[in-house]
Amino acid sequence: MTSTPIPVTETGPRWAWLPAPRTWKYYALLGVVGIFILGPLGGVAASYMNFSLGFFVGGQVLAGILGSTVTYGYGAQGRHGANYIQTTAASVAGMSAMAVVIQAMTWLGLPQPPIWQLILYMLCIGMFGVGVGMLYTPILVDRLQLKFPSGLAVANILRALTDPELLKQSVTRLFGGMALGVIGGIGASKSAFLSAIDLSTSTFGAGMIVGARIGIAAIVGGLVGWAMIPYFVSIGWLQPGDPFRKITFLIALGMIMGAALIDVSLILFRAYQRARQRAAKVEQEDWKRTNFRRLILWVLFWGVGIVVTGSQVLHQPVGYLVMAVLLVFLFAIVNGISLGMVDSTPISSAFVVTVILMAAVGLRDPTIGMMAGTVLLVSVAEASDMQQDRSTGWRLGTNRTIQFRFQVAGIVMGAIMAVVFAKLFMSAYPVLSLDQTTLSADKQPERWASAMTYKLVGVLRSLTDDKPYQRTAIWVGVAIGFATEVLRKIIKSRKAYQRFVKSGRVGFSADFMLDALVLPSPYASSFGGFLNLATSGWFAAGGALSSLLNSLPKRKTEGAALPEDMNTTSLVGGGLIAGDALAALGLGIAGLLATAFGR
Repeated sequence: MTSTPIPVTETGPRWAWLPAPRTWKYYALLGVVGIFILGPLGGVAASYMNFSLGFFVGGQVLAGILGSTVTYGYGAQGRHGANYIQTTAASVAGMSAMAVVIQAMTWLGLPQPPIWQLILYMLCIGMFGVGVGMLYTPILVDRLQLKFPSGLAVANILRALTDPELLKQSVTRLFGGMALGVIGGIGASKSAFLSAIDLSTSTFGAGMIVGARIGIAAIVGGLVGWAMIPYFVSIGWLQPGDPFRKITFLIALGMIMGAALIDVSLILFRAYQRARQRAAKVEQEDWKRTNFRRLILWVLFWGVGIVVTGSQVLHQPVGYLVMAVLLVFLFAIVNGISLGMVDSTPISSAFVVTVILMAAVGLRDPTIGMMAGTVLLVSVAEASDMQQDRSTGWRLGTNRTIQFRFQVAGIVMGAIMAVVFAKLFMSAYPVLSLDQTTLSADKQPERWASAMTYKLVGVLRSLTDDKPYQRTAIWVGVAIGFATEVLRKIIKSRKAYQRFVKSGRVGFSADFMLDALVLPSPYASSFGGFLNLATSGWFAAGGALSSLLNSLPKRKTEGAALPEDMNTTSLVGGGLIAGDALAALGLGIAGLLATAFGR
């Protein structure tokens, strides 16, 4: 994020029948729409997608578009109300998708606790997650100013749909991208050719937002992993025929952790220096102001709530619960950086690594691993969601405290809906209760792949077979990420190098080669370790096209200038993300209805 939010003049409601802004009726309207209408709509689609496929699309895009229609009558100021709606709805949808946790418990044969106990446990975890996410906002959003491609897409949608002037200037690019995203999303699921080439318009769109330096670095990371398959097989880290990402995702997580160690340490050191110098306190804008004392108390309260609920209500060992709570602080920033850089948050990978680390200290019981791992899965998902929503709010200048309250309201409803949707789907479709990790290939259900549940249960069942090389892979990644980030910081901090980069095309090209190929950012290159080559290729293609278009001479346009982060490539890229998300949600709901009425 390189631009600052543009202030919006406070005005009364454009349509007289709408409640006045900042009144209880105004907030009640936004809450009802987000919690009881758009949230459950996104939640049922997210749950279905996780049960049927193993991934889900968050509710931000759908809620942003539909929420803007509710607040359009407020004019440009309506963007804040729409942002509150999408924040709440996305929380409900994100928590609802965690219904797969209960499915995993069923596969493992765990006794089902009473519904109120499950809701209480999920509630504590979700509340803790949003608190940790808010705690990291000053680092990831304000200081590092990460892109958060989907967050930018939502911000552009809200700005355009609630401001006639911006809509007039951006409508063709934004809605053109959305149309292509919808066509590509539907085509990828219906066309054998598009499916074979792993077309992902949202990944292409995310590449258009972040540019070639990050996009090409991602495919380079993927190519390195692919080239090392024979070596990984020779040392026993992979079996013949395994995809490289079966082991490189651990190395990639380690790379992000190693690089984050450098960046977070520098941020903390600079804060310490400012405190020592007793510099004049800079007054924060009202919308950005946060009471960190209350926030820390919030995080401590819900962290303790997780341990107490898990140990006293669900009867799990305190030690592993405490370990899980502490690991959230690590993986919340790791996943947040990944989401901010490349629009992907490996939450299931955080679960897997947590179980691996717990196995290293003696865990052998899948039941304990499931309950403790759930803390990571849900908390990190909600923390990352919080950070992305804050990036949207940063661009709009939305009040953070109020946005936090709307997110909390969504967590309450989402904790309930996660249990409700789990019971609803698994009662309606008994096949969802079958443990697919023990079924033969010919007995695998066709419509319900449940890939995320499969991964969670698979790693839990492996607890009886500890694999030390997995921990070695993580540490190798930490070393690579740490060393790479140190070298990048040293090179780019040199005054002579900075003058060389600014000297002309040769310097610019050399700096581009350093970032994209020679010494890419660990945050970018690690993306290639999580996904297959085709997906990384779409990301790189989007980045290359974006950088090419942005290098062309700009045409002068009439009217007020658009914000810097609403340029052509970001609008089209955001539209592609929005369109792909809408296609996925539409296909998910259509599949659910077809399954229900086709039984």
